[in-house]
Amino acid sequence: MRHARRRIVRRVARLAAVGGLLVGGTMVTRAVATEPPDTSAAPHTLTRSAPGGGAALVSRLGASRTAGHWIGADGRPVVAVTDEAGADEVRRAGAAARFVRHSLSELESATATLRAAPRVPGTAWSLDYRSNEVVVRGDSTVSRADWSRLTGVAEGIGGFVRMERAEGTFTTRLNGAEPILSTAGRCSAGFNVTDGQRDFILTAGHCGPTGSVWFGDRGGDRQVGKTVAGSFPGDDFSLVEYANGEAGDGAGVVAVGGGKGVRITGAGEAAVGQRVFRSGSTSGLRDGRVTALDATVNYPEGTVTGLIETDVCAEPGDSGGPMFSEGVALGVTSGGNGDCDNGGTTFFQPLSEAMASLGVRLLAAEREGAGPGAAAPSSPAAAGGGGGAAPGAAAPVTGVSGSTLLSRLTDRRNVGPGMLVVGGSLAALVATRWIRGEQERKAYRRHYSATWG
Repeated sequence: MRHARRRIVRRVARLAAVGGLLVGGTMVTRAVATEPPDTSAAPHTLTRSAPGGGAALVSRLGASRTAGHWIGADGRPVVAVTDEAGADEVRRAGAAARFVRHSLSELESATATLRAAPRVPGTAWSLDYRSNEVVVRGDSTVSRADWSRLTGVAEGIGGFVRMERAEGTFTTRLNGAEPILSTAGRCSAGFNVTDGQRDFILTAGHCGPTGSVWFGDRGGDRQVGKTVAGSFPGDDFSLVEYANGEAGDGAGVVAVGGGKGVRITGAGEAAVGQRVFRSGSTSGLRDGRVTALDATVNYPEGTVTGLIETDVCAEPGDSGGPMFSEGVALGVTSGGNGDCDNGGTTFFQPLSEAMASLGVRLLAAEREGAGPGAAAPSSPAAAGGGGGAAPGAAAPVTGVSGSTLLSRLTDRRNVGPGMLVVGGSLAALVATRWIRGEQERKAYRRHYSATWG
């Protein structure tokens, strides 16, 4: 009976090992045949390539035949068109077409009329491509008389101008504490850039005028750098030159709080509907979507145009912080209304426009192989709050080089799990064969020992 049980156990073990080999081989085959998972830095979205397609189509067809583009729920670009020929061209390019009444030229003409009207602080307007309207908002500081006058201007333009009242106030997001401080107050570092000879922090222009000196601590013992160029109002960007001229190791990483960071691999243009992330020294990492482009905001300090409008929240002190998607840098925080408890609207200065005006390029990280231990440039403040590439934040990269061997092996989309199953099955098969051989040798010795005896 005992020998019979042993034979059954051995057979079951061999069958299990053979089954494991088959399952593991199937897992490896599927992993190899499937496109490998995206290895860029987290956080991830699903709209990496969509913005360029829509923008290219709008540029090719022109402002009189289109009315903007956005990213649809399925991740495909959607282009607003005004004629059938344009719709056919959009479809041939693989994008979706939506017919609209008003062209981009008409929408832009409406915003030009609004800019020409008497300035009303606390108002903002933007192009809503999906509704084919110009949306005008007024915050709680706008008086009834001013709102009535602006409504009259909108009615004179046409029925495609929508008027809305907004909660709170439209303000620049400046405050008076860490992580980078000057006499003007607190801001968040944005992205590291260079002119080929010196390195800079690109942040918001309203944070401080040219000549502002920035520190990484309240005591003013650690100087970060000095503002050497910028534009505000009109635009909202500035350059802070590093005190020693260099951004240091990990210049292409932005801190997102909790000692973590995201590798920035390039710069791009935002698209309506795109999921984006923002990091700031007050509220840390937040996400949302781009809701409109070419926004104009009448801050108390002055009017800023050409901004990216989003539903991402922000709070005082987040000014200048980076906005990105899939490791692609898009803009720096300008201002908005609301907070991260109740939500609100936040506007961003497009990064490409700022870099072109300042004559600098992004200091980007390698998409792979940046090396272990890469960190954002130095400043302890960002590690706690999450402001951009804030000076002094130790921010381990969360991309490929920052992943552990265990996470690679256990990711079912990689070949690791299949190889583990195959290896374990082979080991079990060898073990059963070895055990059987040992038992047969012992039986052989017992037989001849009894014969000799």
